[in-house]
Formats: sequence, C-alpha cells, structure tokens
Amino acid sequence: MNDEAVRIEARSTAAGALCPGCGSWSRRIHSSYLRFPADVPSGGRRVALCLRVRRFLCPVSSCGRRTFAEQLPGLTRRYGRRTERLRSTLAAVGLALAGRAGARLARVFGVSVSRSTVLRLVEALPDPEVPAPRVVGVDEYATRKGRHYGTVLVDVESRRPLDLLPDREASSLAAWLAKRPGVEVVCRDRAPFFAEGATAGAPQAVQVADRWHLWHNLSEAAERCVADHRGCLQVLVPDPAQPAPEPEKSEDLSGSPWPRGHRFADRTRAHHATVHELLAAGLSRRAIGRQLRMTSRTRQALRRRSHPGGPVPRTVAGPAIQTRRLQALPG
Repeated sequence: MNDEAVRIEARSTAAGALCPGCGSWSRRIHSSYLRFPADVPSGGRRVALCLRVRRFLCPVSSCGRRTFAEQLPGLTRRYGRRTERLRSTLAAVGLALAGRAGARLARVFGVSVSRSTVLRLVEALPDPEVPAPRVVGVDEYATRKGRHYGTVLVDVESRRPLDLLPDREASSLAAWLAKRPGVEVVCRDRAPFFAEGATAGAPQAVQVADRWHLWHNLSEAAERCVADHRGCLQVLVPDPAQPAPEPEKSEDLSGSPWPRGHRFADRTRAHHATVHELLAAGLSRRAIGRQLRMTSRTRQALRRRSHPGGPVPRTVAGPAIQTRRLQALPG
C-alpha cells in the first residue's frame, strides 16, 4: 500500500469448481493465471486486485469444454475487467447522469472510464420487472411533426412509460393490448384509430378521456363557438343618466371578436392570411395543405371565410335537392 494505491493479492480456497458446460464438479487443476480486475477505490486510493485464478480440467469426456476457469461469485465474471461492485456502481451513476456526466463524476472518485463504457454498462442491465398495468394511457408522439407519428403507452397509476410503438395504427395498439389482458381502463383522446385499437385489443376495458384532453377540447370548442356566433354578442346598453363614451377606433378590421395578442385569434389570422396569399399566387389547395401541414377541412374553412373570424358559409341546396326534400316530408 502507498499513498496512491492499495494492492491486494488473493486466490480462491475452494477445492474445485463446476464446469459451466456440463455442470460436473472437477478437482483436477490444469493451470493458473493472474487477473487484475478494476475495483472501486478505498479511502481515496486506487485498489489494485491481483487474483490468482485456476483453470480446471472437465472430467466428462463428452463435454465440449476441455478446460474451464473458475469464477469468484459476486466478485468477477467471465471476460470481465471490472469487479461486480464497480460494474454496479458505474451503472447506477450512468442511470442517474447518463454517459458524459457519469464519466466526469467517476473520475472524481478515482475511476477512469469513458462515456461509452458507462452507457454500455447501463444497456447491459436487465429490464426491470414491470407489473401488469391496470390503467393505460395512450397518446401519439411525433418523430417528424406532420409526417411521422408513433404511439406512446403510459401506466397512468405509476406515471411511467410502458412502451413506444413505431406507428399509430389501430392494429398495432390492438396487438399490444391483446398481450396484456389485465388492462381495465384505457385513457385516450378522440382519435378514431386509438378507439378502434382499444376496442379490438381490450374489449373488456373502459375507455375514458384524461383531464388534459377534456379541458383542451372544451376550450377549443368554446373558442370556435364564440367565433362563429360573434354577431350574437351585443354591447351592454349604457346608463341613460350618463353620456355614453365614444367608442375607440380599433385598428383591427378583421371582424374577429378577440383583440390583438390573443393566441387563438393571432394564429387564425396568420393562417387565414397565408392561405389567401398562396391562393392568390396560384398554388393549388393540395400544395397549400402540404406546405402548411394543414388538414383539408381546416384549409377549406379558411379559404371560404371572408375574414379570419367569420363563420364558414354554408352551401345552399339546389332546387332539385329542395324538391326531393319536400316530397319526402310526410303528408
């Protein structure tokens, strides 16, 4: 032992070892060699292990292994260059800090390791046993927004992710749920492919919507309702005893019921102006939809509006359709 390192020389005292190929006990020693596995520091000093390991002869002639090296359970493993204690320590650091930061922290307590090694030790850990989920949350995620989407599944009770599916097809979700018959509740949004997948894969489960989607859908519906019925909003009648104040002139002539700065109004104005500019430039509706990553229904609604906040004009049925409707009425 010196100021920088502690050297420990050790050997196994077992009388023999089990052959990893056939499981036979052997006492016949073929040879021995030295191993120098890295270990965690002790008292700020580097620990240098020097282990004398024996190689045994397998007594079974039909075994595929002629010789085998003994292993020290809890200390070394086959082809391992680190002790089990150091491997578990570096893996725990990697789980908490990932590769680069984990390697920097390891150097602080005297272990020289690369970030790739830290990540490799983390990847070698066995997957934790996840109990069968009872309440599963289903939502989509974008690998490339507007182009490629996948499905994320979360255990709502533990708030931990369960799996990632490469697409958002109903068949993929149904196959995943079919392998887990213990699912009782599926929490999802209003996407039709999620509804089909949950119904096919877990018919026994109750399908509900989570609080975020409920409030999000409610707020969007309320904003659309106010925008479509802005003509119903009336100014309160002022008190006749007091002179009515002169209305301030507004620079916003778009007819929108919201002032400038409202997130929904500003977004609608920008989309409306962009759609009409591209139409005036001669672009087709399909090309506009691809460029703006906009659905055909939204693009059609903005194209038919005269101003951003105006309601979508409804198509009046022709005389032939009106005649058929009148003939279909009873009496």
